Amino acid sequence: MTTFDERENAFENKFAHDEELRFKVAARRNKLAGLWAAGLLGKSGADADTYAKSVVIADMEEAGDEDVVRKLAADLGAKADEAAIRAKLAAFDAEAKRQIMTES
Repeated sequence: MTTFDERENAFENKFAHDEELRFKVAARRNKLAGLWAAGLLGKSGADADTYAKSVVIADMEEAGDEDVVRKLAADLGAKADEAAIRAKLAAFDAEAKRQIMTES
């Protein structure tokens, strides 16, 4: 194997690792956001976990965060506007990164 091939494999492996990490952080962020929203909706325990999973699944509808924001905004109604939801997602993104990095 040549040095070029080794470098190519290293870049491919790094890309795959970075994408996997990005996916895990997004899923964790969405779970945290779902648990936050569940609390606002008065859900707890298994109901809160089920709701949080539905938020994670909602992120699979389209690329980006708009599908998650749309679901949370529709579910929360007057309890949180889109700006508050986006702010929470940003905060939960930082928390999700911290959690994932400490687990690895």
